[in-house]
Amino acid sequence: MIKIGYQASHEQFKPSALLKYAQRAEQAGFQSCNSSDHFHPWSHEQGESGFAWSWLGAALQATNLTFSVVNAPGQRYHPAIIAQAAATLAEMFPNRFDIALGTGQNLNEHITGTVWPVKQDRNTRLRECVDIIRALWAGETVTHHGLVTVEDATLFTRPATPPSILGAAITPETAEWVGGWADALLTTARPPEELKKMVDAFHRGGGEGKPMNLKVEVSFADSEEEAVQGAYEQWRSNIFTSSVLTELRTAKQLQEAAQVVKKDIMKEHVLISTEPGQYQEWLQQYIDLGFTQLILHNVNLQQEHFIDLFGEKVLPQLAR
Repeated sequence: MIKIGYQASHEQFKPSALLKYAQRAEQAGFQSCNSSDHFHPWSHEQGESGFAWSWLGAALQATNLTFSVVNAPGQRYHPAIIAQAAATLAEMFPNRFDIALGTGQNLNEHITGTVWPVKQDRNTRLRECVDIIRALWAGETVTHHGLVTVEDATLFTRPATPPSILGAAITPETAEWVGGWADALLTTARPPEELKKMVDAFHRGGGEGKPMNLKVEVSFADSEEEAVQGAYEQWRSNIFTSSVLTELRTAKQLQEAAQVVKKDIMKEHVLISTEPGQYQEWLQQYIDLGFTQLILHNVNLQQEHFIDLFGEKVLPQLAR
């Protein structure tokens, strides 16, 4: 059965507001929630960036939704600390928390003052982190000297069932790589023909039969003009290729790069419509590709209207 989730975008909203949106999403029929985990927003216009892990404990307690978070261990976060944080949430809220791991962005990771590695080294570091986290969850005492260092670490509080680890990927090459070690895939929406390449790559790398989650950016509002304008104001810093999004260092740089983005191209990167039926059609294409969970992110600021209308008009149709 398809699962529809709500995206909690800490870059755009205060944590207190996001908690209310998660509760409202549950009441509207959403079944899950995915949290971002940034230190900086994508642009100064977004203007927020709460600490995801504090918020996750509150949100899990305040709802019955399942939750996931997209995290980049290895630089800003030590993998042993992430293993401990995830294990604590999974022990408190059994079978309701998973974690998606990726290599991150310079935007967030450079704050520690260490060098931002090249992509190959970021991949190597992430794989080390995944192995360390899994070993700690298994009760092993871990000592590891590589691109990350761990000495005599033992995790004493562990859940009966450890969280699933999703591999976060936005290119076919990364999707193929994570297929070999991740429990599931997390990627972002794009035209179906491009998304099929991601699916095929994930399967080719070893992901055949594993769950696939898709984060879908939409901009829903009462008028198309409002929807386009809202997407442009809030999300134009996010439409660049992976190499740009991962390498630029500051929110100001991303915002300056986005000055050349024209408003009329937002429809190429965000699903924009005022018609619930159009969203049903778009989302069904993703389901047909084999995605078992869709995480919907309304990138403009009109969250209540989006949650309520999608709960009434879109989610029931997809469930059928």
